[in-house]
Amino acid sequence: MSDIEVILPDGSRKTVPEGATARDVAAAIGARLAKDALAARVNDVVVDLSFVVPAGAQVSLITPASADGREILRHSSAHVMAQAVLRLWPGAKYAIGPAIENGFYYDFELPGDARFTDDDLARIEEVMREIVAEDQPFTRRELSLDDGLALFADQPFKVEIISKVREGASDDEDLGEVATGPVVSVYANAGDFVDLCRGPHVPSTKRLGVFKLMRVAGAYWRGDEKRPQLQRVYGTAWESADALAAHLHQLEEAERRDHRRLATEMDLISFPSELGGGLAVWHPRGGIVRKEMEDFSRARHLEGGYEFVVTPHVTNGRLYETSGHLDFYKDGMYPPMEMDNGTYYLKPMNCPMHCLIFNSRARSYRELPLRLFELGTVYRYERAGTLHGLMRIRGFTQDDAHIYCTEDQLQDEIASLLSFVMDVLRAFGFSDFTANLSTKDPEKYVGSDEIWDAATDALRSALERFGLEYQIKKGDAAFYGPKIDIDVRDAIGRTWQLSTIQCDFNHPERFDLHYVGADNQRHRPIMLHRALFGSIERFFGVLLEHYAGNLPTWLAPEQVRVLGVRNDHDAYAASVARTLRAEGVRVSLEEASEPLGSRIRRAKLDKVPYVLVVGDDDVANATVGVNARGSNDPSRGVSVSDFATALAAEILAHGRPDAD
Repeated sequence: MSDIEVILPDGSRKTVPEGATARDVAAAIGARLAKDALAARVNDVVVDLSFVVPAGAQVSLITPASADGREILRHSSAHVMAQAVLRLWPGAKYAIGPAIENGFYYDFELPGDARFTDDDLARIEEVMREIVAEDQPFTRRELSLDDGLALFADQPFKVEIISKVREGASDDEDLGEVATGPVVSVYANAGDFVDLCRGPHVPSTKRLGVFKLMRVAGAYWRGDEKRPQLQRVYGTAWESADALAAHLHQLEEAERRDHRRLATEMDLISFPSELGGGLAVWHPRGGIVRKEMEDFSRARHLEGGYEFVVTPHVTNGRLYETSGHLDFYKDGMYPPMEMDNGTYYLKPMNCPMHCLIFNSRARSYRELPLRLFELGTVYRYERAGTLHGLMRIRGFTQDDAHIYCTEDQLQDEIASLLSFVMDVLRAFGFSDFTANLSTKDPEKYVGSDEIWDAATDALRSALERFGLEYQIKKGDAAFYGPKIDIDVRDAIGRTWQLSTIQCDFNHPERFDLHYVGADNQRHRPIMLHRALFGSIERFFGVLLEHYAGNLPTWLAPEQVRVLGVRNDHDAYAASVARTLRAEGVRVSLEEASEPLGSRIRRAKLDKVPYVLVVGDDDVANATVGVNARGSNDPSRGVSVSDFATALAAEILAHGRPDAD
């Protein structure tokens, strides 16, 4: 048997015998890696350690603490959980069990009238640990479709998946299961459990064990309310006990920071049942924060050379036939309204209307780039089960901009947009960014290859110019152009996808947009979509959780509260409040009808950045005592003018557009 070479991640080459597996490659590199490896990535495909590597393959070994490693741990833990459920509830039907962000789940239909309760989680965990201790190997094999149907004859959900393969739907990502060609792949842990699965998995169950089952929820098969309602068991799995403990701590912190709870406690927004699901009203305290966000956005866009536009909330359906949204997005739109002998829709996005503004008259190359900006409210029909406070909502306002430019202007415009995005996100207190660059699906796109290449290169160049870490999502772009999505990391380490910069070759074509160039000929512009906040509502929710409600002073609904020690200090306290209010400070006065300690505690619960306490000396000397949020060391005898000056400087330095 001859030897072959494989290429390692650092570019070096390793010689192994022909027929060597990924496990053999790990052993050839070192005993420690052989012990630690869970799986491998061969020619950019994740495979089991038993996979035979071809000559010249690029091979990297996957270890538990990596992103790939954690996904494999979670997927394998889902299988072990399903095996445990079947031991406890013989005859249970199991559907799908994918790895998800930070965890996994599996959907079940229990026999008879049986239902999971939260008390059952400990029982399932106990059996899972027994399975781990049994050190069962994960063994993969391929079956014909007929054999697969026979194997899973008493599992209707698996039969449906295989039947879809037979019908030609061989890659159903919604189900989380993939079968290719005339075969399906299955994994067996032991004689009492086998699952339809693409893999890969850990070599054996002994590689698992650091897991915890979290909760039980309802889930419709395929997410369709007309299909069977199953029970979903969620869990999490990690490479070490420390990593699991850190995750559980993060979950506790996330619960403490939940924007829905904070919004209620701070009297910012509510979701009245009379309005229907996914629709919020902003209370005065929330409304002033929103105004600050919108004022900030308007000011920055004025500085950036944008022109403001306004479009209606409802439009004739012909507009969305032209844009293509009725073909591609109808399920996400509210039902149509029939009136005036036409069909009308609540608008789900602003871009088609901005194209109408561009097309309202002849355009010259001298007008480009044309930057149109709107704080435009849109409406999207989200399924009831997906609604989540301000993070997933049915009516929201986008800080929506559309830029029309020439191909020659594209690279500079994208660089300018990325700079704009980063500056705005930093102004709101975010500093840890990553990005995803989505590239063309070679089977589904509009526009020429040359324009796609130029647009993708422009996006990549802008990311590299700013030194922004990014991942390439091959083939993940929409059919109408490549895009950059910006993720931010919050105070407890979670990532949120916020800003987007997207090239669009579709709308200019569909709306027949053109400008007259220097050659006096008609040319097609390129359209860029750009949202900084994404939506005002979601960005506000992220801010609340990032700051745990302690919004920076420039954004806080109430910046200062003034308290007199006794009721004979209330008149002076009121004069301090008037002075600060005249300077534009959001200030309130609470009279001394309760003990001072109670009022200070209430101000802290309301997360007021500054509490000013005034007593006899302050009345005599025109001073205040300053209690800054988060500080246990009050400053006494501060003149009102000095405090007002320092407060104004803080606000300018930490958010207002004219801070520069």
